[in-house]
Amino acid sequence: MKFDTPLVSARLLGRRKRFLADVVFPDGTQAVAHCANSGRMTACLVPGGTVLLSRATNPKRKLPWSWEIAYGGETGDVAILVHTGRPNRVVVEGIRTGRIEALAGYGTLRTEVRYDESSRCDIVLTDPPPHQQGHSTCFVEVKNVTLWTGGRSGAFPDAVSARGRKHLEALRRMVGAGHRAVLLYLVSRADIDCVVPADDIDPAYGQALRTAHQAGVEVRAVRAHITPTEVTIGSPVEVDLT
Repeated sequence: MKFDTPLVSARLLGRRKRFLADVVFPDGTQAVAHCANSGRMTACLVPGGTVLLSRATNPKRKLPWSWEIAYGGETGDVAILVHTGRPNRVVVEGIRTGRIEALAGYGTLRTEVRYDESSRCDIVLTDPPPHQQGHSTCFVEVKNVTLWTGGRSGAFPDAVSARGRKHLEALRRMVGAGHRAVLLYLVSRADIDCVVPADDIDPAYGQALRTAHQAGVEVRAVRAHITPTEVTIGSPVEVDLT
């Protein structure tokens, strides 16, 4: 996924009201950027740290800047995709280009497909490859992993997530109806080599994840390769549910 406009570097002053980020540009000009992330963003918020922003092409937009990438980690130079509107685009492109091997070979891809009147599925794949002929439809939910927990480990979610539990239950229902269902973590920072459920933050999510997995929901993770110009799919990442 290439960014629609060139990203601009700034320094983070702080985050407030969850969806606002105060930043300062190299020339000293300050601005408020939209923060499209409802989580705690633990291990992403580095006051004084470098952030990359995109500028909206719509001149009537109230906040012209959007926060796309943060830099953090032990060395402060690990790129982190914090804009939660981007992971689905990255994964869709990765499926269409065959970069996500576990989801390759389907003939049709649709996004934002309704499970029912109250919820939608991120990605639905149909016209399966020969080795998946037993499941005519594959339902995929995408989650963005940015919570670094030390060493080479990361966790999801970074805040209590009733919505995440709802998605797991929907995937479990799809398995019960005879379909294939996949929860796909997009690991959006390079210092994570293993993803675990954040039981200390949301134990109910961890329990729901393990229950869904035992019922047949596939739990997978892939790395996002992040640069200032684009985000692409990298190699698979381990998921540990023990």
